[in-house]
Amino acid sequence: MYNNEILSYRVSEKPNAVAVMDSLEEAIQVTKDCPFRRTFHSDQGWAYQMKAYGNKLKEHRIFQSMSRKGNCLDNFPMENFFGLLKQEIFHGEIYLSFNELKIKIDKYIDYYNNKRIKQKLNWLSPVQFREAAQRAV
Repeated sequence: MYNNEILSYRVSEKPNAVAVMDSLEEAIQVTKDCPFRRTFHSDQGWAYQMKAYGNKLKEHRIFQSMSRKGNCLDNFPMENFFGLLKQEIFHGEIYLSFNELKIKIDKYIDYYNNKRIKQKLNWLSPVQFREAAQRAV
């Protein structure tokens, strides 16, 4: 929630536990030196209710925040991101292969993190905002 930066993600052809756990492990590593309480926000999807997922969060003392059933407002930042993703790369587009779609998503997340400015971040991108805050310390 700090800067809305996408820290880790996986794109797979089918929903699977391996992709979810790999992405979680990467996010844990990226945030391991964070001096503040870490909170992972999610919806109530099957992946986030897996025992292995919950246990991994507990093992690393990460608080799990799960939206209430049927309430997308609880997970607004991610709902907003997915809305932007769909609007900016899916509407009116036809992808001929999974690989073509994956490349487009990879490029979009790089753009979103590094170039897409946000008013609430003082007109900086998520990465620019984080780097400016780190320099100020």
